[in-house]
Amino acid sequence: MSLTPSATTQLRNLLALPEPKLIRVGVKNRGCSGLAYSLEYVEKPGAFDEEVEQDGVKVLIDSKALFSIIGSEMDWVEDKLNQRFVFRNPNIKEQCGCGESFMV
Repeated sequence: MSLTPSATTQLRNLLALPEPKLIRVGVKNRGCSGLAYSLEYVEKPGAFDEEVEQDGVKVLIDSKALFSIIGSEMDWVEDKLNQRFVFRNPNIKEQCGCGESFMV
């Protein structure tokens, strides 16, 4: 997984808080297409988590999500109504109409 410069900046801001010091990216079963991205703060990496480091920012990838998000790009997008992380995933075979869930 790669990070855009805006995602790197936002992650750096989030990780600058006193505690905790790591963010894990994963997927959960939900939505009409089956999977949705999840982000959570963690104290330490899981036993099989992958670590992605780019421009001095470290992000963990949940081992159960590796095959679902391999090759993805994580971006931070701001518009008039929302601020959110967006994932551009080349492995998606199907996506719900609202874009919240996907299937690989």
